[in-house]
Amino acid sequence: MSIGAAVKDRILELCQERGITINKLGTMSGVTQSTINNIVSGRNNSTTIATIKKLCDGLEISVIEFFNSDIFRNLEQEIK
Repeated sequence: MSIGAAVKDRILELCQERGITINKLGTMSGVTQSTINNIVSGRNNSTTIATIKKLCDGLEISVIEFFNSDIFRNLEQEIK
């Protein structure tokens, strides 16, 4: 799995755990709906850490908590 796919899966996982929609996450975090849609649709595979931090702030979790998931444990090598 690539880092882009892992970030997408983690965002969807966190929304599901909290029972919120992507739209609600956008409202909570101040990240535009189009940016979140691009991430979860796979059109954006290089989400910035600044965007992830905003999402984390909206979810009231730390960046460490965001990345502390099995999703990120077996990432494929990005440089080939």
